[in-house]
Amino acid sequence: MYIMRVILLCCGLVLAGLPSHAGQGFDAPEGWRVVGTEKSYGDLVEDLKAAISAEDMGIVTQASASVGAERQGIAIPGNTVIGVYRNDFARRMLAASVPAGIEAPIRFYVTENADKTATLSWKPPSFVFEPYIDSGGDELIGLAQELDVIFQRIADRATKNE
Repeated sequence: MYIMRVILLCCGLVLAGLPSHAGQGFDAPEGWRVVGTEKSYGDLVEDLKAAISAEDMGIVTQASASVGAERQGIAIPGNTVIGVYRNDFARRMLAASVPAGIEAPIRFYVTENADKTATLSWKPPSFVFEPYIDSGGDELIGLAQELDVIFQRIADRATKNE
């Protein structure tokens, strides 16, 4: 009985460390981070915006196919893409690698699931900038690592079920 409990505990710890895919309406490509929530789509979008501001980052772009479809009288599940960045990071990125500039702003993706919950997805900045590391060197690696921490904090803030 004791061994079974240890095995179950270990399995639980391993599963707890995996990204949540609860309610996710799509298969995320390799390299993405995906966090399923119990929040509604609208609440997660608003919480994401607040988290971006709280982490002193800026919303550079925002697009929503579901809003566009609604304007045409068509209902599709909610989805919003929010591009996030800050000018000091942009200047450092461009100093390290001009070609990497095409990747800014880095985006978060909020999707509505069939059960009316919402999922937050994003590509970590280190994954986004990986193709430019040869030209950007240590400066771009350091920038990407800083941004990884900030983007994770934004996601953590936005997805907390409070």
